[in-house]
Amino acid sequence: MPAPRVLILHASGTNRDREAALACAAAGGSPEIVHMNRLLAGESRLQDYQMIVIPGGFSFGDDLGAGRLWAFDLGLHLREDMDAFVAAGKPVMGICNGFQTLVKAGYLPGPAPAQRASLTFNRQGHFECRWVRLRAGPSSVSLFTEGLQEDILCPVAHGEGRLALEDPEDMPRLLSGGLVPLRYVAAEDLRLMDVASAQVPVRAAAGYPANPNGSLADAAALCNAEGNVLGLMPHPEDHIDPLQHPRWARGAKGGLGLSLFANGVRAAARFL
Repeated sequence: MPAPRVLILHASGTNRDREAALACAAAGGSPEIVHMNRLLAGESRLQDYQMIVIPGGFSFGDDLGAGRLWAFDLGLHLREDMDAFVAAGKPVMGICNGFQTLVKAGYLPGPAPAQRASLTFNRQGHFECRWVRLRAGPSSVSLFTEGLQEDILCPVAHGEGRLALEDPEDMPRLLSGGLVPLRYVAAEDLRLMDVASAQVPVRAAAGYPANPNGSLADAAALCNAEGNVLGLMPHPEDHIDPLQHPRWARGAKGGLGLSLFANGVRAAARFL
């Protein structure tokens, strides 16, 4: 069986395309980095792919806000094709700037085109670059978190990652509906911080710096109600090999972000 084709969207200012492509290839996909201009010119088509990854970076210099101009491109020029891709149930992942783009285009938490959330400046008021711990919620409806047996350990690198809702009262609904598939957590015992098991006891609230941006309910990600669109601020593509862990030489292992990509590629294979 051929490998699912994965579209890695590229725009001026994105800088995590190759890492995303490597992660998709390691998960069994066939990635292709495609510039937005090729889609706008009709040289490439969304429907020719089984999965989309919108990677991180600083698209268009974050002018008008992180992900705003990329969201305009999706909404104004590719809305019909993107809507059809999502409605078909094909997997879509937005990482960091890609998450910001999907939120501002209305796809998260959805339904598009109305924007119901935003990712704004970190509570601490500065860029955050550190490793974090992510735990999948037991009620998650996201296909990307299916069967996760471990927490995911990976870095964040953003200045605008704080999830804000148009109506803060929506958060209980998102949580109960399984639309917050990953949350920042902090191990109660710091001696267990590198143990990836999802059975490690964690604090009731992550607090700073485990929650690096101050997002409501320690939310690190959102998904749509159908579970095929995922956006997250951390970078799982930065931990797809044990040697990428900063303390691998001290025996740290597990917690790979590769599992998210593997689930996405597995779901994409259904559309071959």
